Amino acid sequence: MNDWPQGWPDDNRGTPRYGRGSAGAQPEGARVMRQVRRGPAAPPGQGGYGGQIPPQPSYVDGGEGPDDGYGYDSGYNTGQVYGGSGGRGPAGTAGQTARPAPNWRRRIKWTAITVATVVVVTTVGTYFWADSKLRREVDLSTVIDRPEAGDGTNYLIVGSDSREGMSKEDKKKLHTGSAEGKRTDSMMILHVGDNGDTLISLPRDSDVEIPTYKGSESGKTFQGSGRHTKLNAAYAEDGPTLLVRTVEFNTGLHIDHYVEIGFAGFANIVDAVGGVDLTIDKPFKDKYSGADFQAGKQTLNGEQALAFVRTRHAFAASDLERTKNQQKFLAALAHQVATPSTVLNPFKLYPTMGAGLDSLIVDKDMSLWDLASMFFAMKGVNGGDGTSMNMPISGSSGGNLVWDKAKVKQLVNELNSDEKVTVKGD
Repeated sequence: MNDWPQGWPDDNRGTPRYGRGSAGAQPEGARVMRQVRRGPAAPPGQGGYGGQIPPQPSYVDGGEGPDDGYGYDSGYNTGQVYGGSGGRGPAGTAGQTARPAPNWRRRIKWTAITVATVVVVTTVGTYFWADSKLRREVDLSTVIDRPEAGDGTNYLIVGSDSREGMSKEDKKKLHTGSAEGKRTDSMMILHVGDNGDTLISLPRDSDVEIPTYKGSESGKTFQGSGRHTKLNAAYAEDGPTLLVRTVEFNTGLHIDHYVEIGFAGFANIVDAVGGVDLTIDKPFKDKYSGADFQAGKQTLNGEQALAFVRTRHAFAASDLERTKNQQKFLAALAHQVATPSTVLNPFKLYPTMGAGLDSLIVDKDMSLWDLASMFFAMKGVNGGDGTSMNMPISGSSGGNLVWDKAKVKQLVNELNSDEKVTVKGD
């Protein structure tokens, strides 16, 4: 008796089904797994199933035309089971898709755009930060009877003995004393022009006439009486505007901008830049300024730098020798600030700018561009690209230094015409 049930339906297809009780000796066509198709039949008499080995599945590329009639291509033999495009990668490994080469031109472009944006934003931000720190406190429009402006730009640069913001310890450390009010320890005219820049030191003991002027606070007009005094007394009497009025009256030179810095601000700038390298020609001491220097090259900190530029009691020609030291030190300071180690180092640049801008008092029309022009002109002059001199002196009167009127007139004419200066000072 046959153990297999007879007469099972063949799904109404009219053909016997192999493996489900069908009496057919041959397996059905590969329709369940459409990607499989029958291989070559085995020779008769070998194996079971009626003397034949069942056909083995063959995994082939459907591109050769599958014989099951469904046109199905599994892609098994290419490794792209889930619909990949097939083919071989650059290393010849089947089934790998080549990665696109990086677009270096595009990367460089966007890197450049990013860097440029950062630079612009930083520059603009720095400009507004620095501009907001300038103390525009001097109104030159209140100065009366001013001479006509000539060619080029004239800056009056003043170092005052202001002790603003200094503690008792600071005053003791810097040997400034505790005098009330403000006086000028140094005064310079810087002319910036197309035919060379000129820096002229004005000794504080210069003999000048105090002219008619308008009070900076009262607005009242004070008539001149021909009174002569030291130049620094003009500042002590009514501040920056009277000093500008006095310089213009006694020289005939129009002052375009005013810049002032006090004791503490000067020392802070030097410390912020990390000290200033300076070669001192001969040793000297001054108990009043705290100076105590040996000859030779050395690095001065803020305290030492202030003592160096203030010292006058150690010299025979006190005020004239001091102005020369001031010019020498400003040259070294400008060089130190403009070095790449400062300009390209934000940890030095910003503290230096902050210390300088916090302590500067300027006129209301001063812009950052004007200030930068002044700084680089000073650097150039003291570096040998311009003229550095004292105001020409002809003698003294009552302890005051008298200017050589003929030389001063020639000097002013050359500056107003923006000509190369030929006058020599002391």
